[in-house]
Amino acid sequence: MSESQSSYKHTNRLINETSPYLLQHAHNPVDWYPWGDDALTKARQEDKPILLSVGYSACHWCHVMERESFENEQIAALMNMYFVPVKVDREERPDIDAIYMQAVQAMTGQGGWPMTMFLMPDGRPFYGGTYFPPQDRRYGPQVMPGFPRVLMSIANAFAHQRAELEEQATQVVEHLNRRGSVLTQREEGGGTPLLDSLLGAEQQLVEDFDARYGGFGRAPKFPNTMALEFLLRMHLHRQAGQVGATRDARLPEALEVVETSLQRMAAGGIYDQLGGGFHRYSVDEKWLVPHFEKMLYDNALLSQLYLHAYLVTGNDLYRRVVEETLDYVVREMTSPEGGFYSTQDADSEGEEGKFFLWSQEEIERTLSPKDAALFMAYYGVTRHGNFEGKNILNRVQDDQVAAQQAQIDISTLQAALQRGRSTLFRLREQRIKPGRDEKVLTSWNGLMLRSFAEAARYLKRADYLQVAQKNATFLLDTLRQNGRLLRTFKDGRARLQGYLEDYAFLADGLLALYEASFETRWFTEARTLMDQAIQLFADEQGGFFDTGTDHETLISRPKDIMDNATPAGNSVAADVLLHLAAFTGDNSYRQRADSYLQTLAEIMVQHPQAFGQVLCALDFSLSPVKELAVVGEVQAADTQRLLDCINARYLPQSVLACAQPADQQASMAIPLLADRPLKEQHATAYVCQNFACQAPVTTPGELAALL
Repeated sequence: MSESQSSYKHTNRLINETSPYLLQHAHNPVDWYPWGDDALTKARQEDKPILLSVGYSACHWCHVMERESFENEQIAALMNMYFVPVKVDREERPDIDAIYMQAVQAMTGQGGWPMTMFLMPDGRPFYGGTYFPPQDRRYGPQVMPGFPRVLMSIANAFAHQRAELEEQATQVVEHLNRRGSVLTQREEGGGTPLLDSLLGAEQQLVEDFDARYGGFGRAPKFPNTMALEFLLRMHLHRQAGQVGATRDARLPEALEVVETSLQRMAAGGIYDQLGGGFHRYSVDEKWLVPHFEKMLYDNALLSQLYLHAYLVTGNDLYRRVVEETLDYVVREMTSPEGGFYSTQDADSEGEEGKFFLWSQEEIERTLSPKDAALFMAYYGVTRHGNFEGKNILNRVQDDQVAAQQAQIDISTLQAALQRGRSTLFRLREQRIKPGRDEKVLTSWNGLMLRSFAEAARYLKRADYLQVAQKNATFLLDTLRQNGRLLRTFKDGRARLQGYLEDYAFLADGLLALYEASFETRWFTEARTLMDQAIQLFADEQGGFFDTGTDHETLISRPKDIMDNATPAGNSVAADVLLHLAAFTGDNSYRQRADSYLQTLAEIMVQHPQAFGQVLCALDFSLSPVKELAVVGEVQAADTQRLLDCINARYLPQSVLACAQPADQQASMAIPLLADRPLKEQHATAYVCQNFACQAPVTTPGELAALL
């Protein structure tokens, strides 16, 4: 043994291999064999089953399983006692990989790496899977058996139910020998019961839908963005065949509920037709007459929802609403330091909505006669008005109808409307503006940070990325003192200890900023915040308290679980924890989130309007999450093509990381990026799902097939 080897407690037969992947396992306490005669001979002579583990050096979950199980002395002892452990690099031995991958797919309906197979001493497979955790783990209502339990169950079956295993192995070999016969059908009744548990919430929301005007219920009507976001995700599941197809045909589709609501709101007075951005809510069921104040959080949540709907449908109306809303925030609600202000009042000059109202005479006096006629017909302007003798602009015609009535083409109509909006906006800017609450709240800023980051990512808006980066820098530099996040900033002073929602919302925004910029700092800061949140707010009975352990003592310690105008801190915290688990492989994050979600699963399905955000977190927990890693120079053309392929679609059940292969800081901070080499010197995409990784790809077409 060499001097370098002597520093290790264990060294096995893989030390003589050349494969970097096998060498990575050379100092495991597992008595690994490479595939070959020695292993097969030992299995036959000692009459032991073979434990075959197949992976490759860039496989994230392969490294997780090594760290959790193969480096564990107790688990290794079980492997060594009852099995002949064999390690295979799939890139070195694609033949071995192909044979046993077909077997595991036939047995389980899915495959990927790490691949874990149990073989008879002669090499016939009788049981298999992919990743196994080191102990039993609950993922939603499903329990994934721990690797030690699997090992002992297999060993016991081999000792006492040998004939059954022999028959199973024979059947698998016969299956493999039938050309082209790979099991692709689930057994009847298999389906996806975990995601199907969300169907009750979907039906409740669809039943509450106002089919005429959009939204839910009657007046006053609030834009329940979180419930609509959940329905958008359910639509994606149905498209992918991931939930049961049975539904009440008398009820509208989930996407219809979302689109009708978004289109009605965008056309109504609740939306500022000239300056962009949404008012707080509508006092009527038609979205016509709003409560005129504008809240930062409403515009954050709505701009995200419209962006996601744009990605799903390609409807340019939704993109326009996103950009107009964010442009409004930049123009009206952003401080010189980069923080976002909280609210804009409903009143100006002592009158509600005065800033936003128009008379017919003003429009006729300002616009050309032809433009004025088109504008007033399109936006419902009359001499008597629709609100206290004045007019709230709202779109009462669609473009096609308006153009036909005016006997012009749509492009001519749109040009006239744009001239009218621009002219009236400039005139409105001369009015006395509503008051503005210029305090900067950390939690609300976290929501808006996510909006700008996502818009920068999906719409390729570098200016939005700059806004997001400046905001994040301001929040971390100014609203964090002595390591403690603070709640509010005003007049140059940050104060008040931050609450759970401050930590959770900011961490959520920072994760989105990382996925837009791939600057490792933002991911690291998000993880640090959530680790601190666990220390300060965690309730070991499940979930989080709203106040920290260092907060003043009150008669009770609040713990909000219901989503309202803003998401509950617990809802966003659960979602952030699940995303961190996907990025890092740290199962403690997922366990903490799942323990909370499981306690609420039944009530949130029964009352979905009160639990829209936490339903989205539960959806992430129950879904097959795609862990996407792209390696390459971020700004290089081949890397951008892969990123564009990902960002052209809405993948809410995914995480995305990107870095150069040599970026050690990134791979250390984000395990999803670790050991990801370029393939043939091209930018390369890695897709993992359900604890198994697919083969790396280098072209958008190959990547699209995996997505």
